[in-house]
Amino acid sequence: MATVCVFTPTFNRAYILPKLYKSLVAQTSRDFSWLVVDDGSTDNTSTLVRSWQAEGLVPITYIYQENGGKQRATNTGMEHCSDELFFVVDSDDHLVPTAIEQIMDVWQGAREDATLAGIVALRGTDENTPLGTRMPAGVTRVKMWDLLHKYRFKGDTSLIHRTEIVRQHPYEVAPGEKFVAESMAFFAIDDDYDMLTYDHVLTICHYLPDGYTQNFVENTKKNPIGYMRHKRDSARRATNPYDACRETTLYLVGCMLAHHRGGVREAPNVPLAVLCYLPAKLACATVFR
Repeated sequence: MATVCVFTPTFNRAYILPKLYKSLVAQTSRDFSWLVVDDGSTDNTSTLVRSWQAEGLVPITYIYQENGGKQRATNTGMEHCSDELFFVVDSDDHLVPTAIEQIMDVWQGAREDATLAGIVALRGTDENTPLGTRMPAGVTRVKMWDLLHKYRFKGDTSLIHRTEIVRQHPYEVAPGEKFVAESMAFFAIDDDYDMLTYDHVLTICHYLPDGYTQNFVENTKKNPIGYMRHKRDSARRATNPYDACRETTLYLVGCMLAHHRGGVREAPNVPLAVLCYLPAKLACATVFR
């Protein structure tokens, strides 16, 4: 059993997976395994990964399942992971050569602290250039909600969690949908744990045209129940007026897209939801039309 499980959910990404594989082969620490959940690919992903298994340069577990979306694939990965740490690396990303070594060095001094769920590091366009802002100065441990909403972190993160903890917080994907925001699970972990901040780039990020990030509006319209649940949870967690208004408005957008009646009545703050109703209607007619 390794310390770090590098987990990759993938769907029809055979054209770019080799870059991630090469970055794993090049790691300066070998204390990791690679778990790939193929979410119903119809390209040559299976042939490619099995050829890498035959090479024997990286310990690889390959699981194929019917297409159900990234979050269901991630739930499968968490169920099958036997390593201490669970590190999600998307199929269009790759690791810096010392990523596993850095994780091991940081985790060595944090492993015994049961109040820590894991490490939050950076993603970047290269090893020295974070994708957005850096970690807030002087903050060594943080909750993910506070990182985004208190410290206004605008970057992108590499997240390494204790497997036993993420396994207790699987993604709840609505029937008939394939996506729910990953942050909803991370915010749930906040209720009991902190994350150790690490202000270094571990993952090199490439947002592709067929990815979730580049298709936010269409993805929201296809998965409105998940969006509604996510934004309701965010509205409940909001601690300042700006966040409360924004998240309540977006929660109501989700309700409208899902044709869910009773959104105002079920809002965490009903009077605020009444005020946010018309802005939500406007957003549906413009941004989400």
